[in-house]
Amino acid sequence: MIEKGAVFPMFYLPPVEYFVKLNTYKPDILIEREEHFPKQTYRNRANIYSPDGLLTLVVPVVKGSKNHTKFKDVKISYDFDWQTLHWRSLGACYRRSAFFEYYEDDFAAFYQKQKQIPYLFDYNEELLQLLFKLLKIKTDIKYPHEYHSEYTSVPDFRTSITPKKEAELEQKPYFQVFEERKGFLKNLSIVDLLFNQGPQSINYL
Repeated sequence: MIEKGAVFPMFYLPPVEYFVKLNTYKPDILIEREEHFPKQTYRNRANIYSPDGLLTLVVPVVKGSKNHTKFKDVKISYDFDWQTLHWRSLGACYRRSAFFEYYEDDFAAFYQKQKQIPYLFDYNEELLQLLFKLLKIKTDIKYPHEYHSEYTSVPDFRTSITPKKEAELEQKPYFQVFEERKGFLKNLSIVDLLFNQGPQSINYL
């Protein structure tokens, strides 16, 4: 058990709330990988701002990856070309943003067919390391070797950061590409902040 820092889930392009909390508790961060895979969470989905409002990108998983499969063993399904769909969606939503082209090559590699990482956890982890690099966040991630249902000594964010309820995050608005249509949308994927704010994103967090 850890004595300082905090426990986090492993998400796909995590929401801003995730990084606000992570930035608060770094450098001692524990990321869960032994849990059973919970459905309908940010572990395989991310919310971005489209011309029509909120758009959810979902990474499909191989059937059978239900609640009794450990997250680290959940495989991504490539039966459907979701990589192209996600990349087109990110381009359509953010090509007009100030910093999309600045970061485009870094993210494009994750959506090419030659990069088909088998496991969702590993795919998310590589993306997370890229986000740490772009945001200039220095942290020492550790991974548990066994599952603990609760942590009493440190904050535990495994179930509290969820798309099923509105974030409690007090979020100062920043410019969003389509804000004239739907107003400011809170707690979108970190890429929304990054593509709109660029190197200033870490100051925002």
